[in-house]
Amino acid sequence: MTKELWMNLPVKDLARSKEFYNAIGFKIGEGMGNSPVTAPLIVGTKGTMIMLFQEEAFKTVTQNGLTDTATGTEVLFSFDAETEQEVNVIAEKVAAAGGNVFAPPSLIQGWMYGCAFCDLDGHRWNALHMDMNNMPR
Repeated sequence: MTKELWMNLPVKDLARSKEFYNAIGFKIGEGMGNSPVTAPLIVGTKGTMIMLFQEEAFKTVTQNGLTDTATGTEVLFSFDAETEQEVNVIAEKVAAAGGNVFAPPSLIQGWMYGCAFCDLDGHRWNALHMDMNNMPR
């Protein structure tokens, strides 16, 4: 039976990606998973892991080419924020760290507040604060 799930994400420059994710409030795990070509990115209080792989190492593992994130999207990672203000802060941190906030913070469907951004490699992320009291039922 499956016990855990983690994602693997190709990056062009592992050191720069680690700096970017630290700057926006994520953590780089210590110990297992760290190598010259990999690093465990820890997201959220439940410790969801996304393994960052230097692109060449990723291609070796997947035995496949990479998506051109300038022209296509392979995945959208979404994560929750505790408040609307936290969404605003995330957007500010992303911009300051060199990411692209392509959808600035705003109200979505009347009950979510969020922003969407690209990391340094063009992977798309979505930060959302969900007001469950206003969620349509």
